[in-house]
Amino acid sequence: MQIITLTTDMGYRDHYVAAIKGNILKRCPDANIIDVSHTIKPFDVAEAAMYLSFCVDDFPEGTVHVIGVDSEPMINFGGSEGAFPSILYYKKQYFVATDNGFFGALLGENEADGFYRIDDVLSNLDLFKFPTKNMLIPAACRILNGEGVEKIASEFHTFKRAFTQMAIIESNLIKGNVTVIDSYGNLITNVHKSLFDRFGKDVPFTIYYRNKEYHIDTISPTYNSVPPGERVAIFNDAGMLEIAVNRGANSVTGGAEKLFGIRLGDIIRVEFTPRGSRSTLDSFF
Repeated sequence: MQIITLTTDMGYRDHYVAAIKGNILKRCPDANIIDVSHTIKPFDVAEAAMYLSFCVDDFPEGTVHVIGVDSEPMINFGGSEGAFPSILYYKKQYFVATDNGFFGALLGENEADGFYRIDDVLSNLDLFKFPTKNMLIPAACRILNGEGVEKIASEFHTFKRAFTQMAIIESNLIKGNVTVIDSYGNLITNVHKSLFDRFGKDVPFTIYYRNKEYHIDTISPTYNSVPPGERVAIFNDAGMLEIAVNRGANSVTGGAEKLFGIRLGDIIRVEFTPRGSRSTLDSFF
């Protein structure tokens, strides 16, 4: 099965996404095209990496992911080393993007299985007018059509890393941020379940957000573990801490974003309280 995914900041108002899909089908008529998102914030490669990281494990081996975010190459612009169309091989899948920080943000602390710069695309300035379609898609379709990546690109050993907010652990405390607010208004954080696990089992904790009045001290297995309209904290399918309102949504009764007045980047604090360690709540704000 030939699967290609698209993650872009192009939106749906214009013709750009249609042009990309048409170009894929012209080159690879049997391709199955999957949209990850076309509403990434303009030029925000860290957000693109985050969305893909949430779903990459759901795709089979050999899937090709095209990331059309900030995709115009830069060649020694402003004294930098430039940003070149490239291919990452990771988890037996291919990621085709410009090396603008996306690859490092996607990998985090993990290692690449292979990294390559796409050959013979920078000499024709006409290709720069729509680099996702003219540079990235042809390489992606050649992979889909069975060409080895070594015939398309040259092996390279370094790539850029975009800044990403990381949760940190302090004494009896995890400090994270809201990194995604989904269409329901649910607050997805950068706090992974593995960070909770470091504190051991059955250690009491309280999750604080927005201000002292908003807190949760239980991780629920499902949204419906609490009554409709009640706040709930879960570890979502990607293992990230999520704060929501059961059966709430921004477009209906109001999701967590609207009801709690939370914005992207707001701090989430998880206070673990082994016996005898509790401090006053004011000390955490």
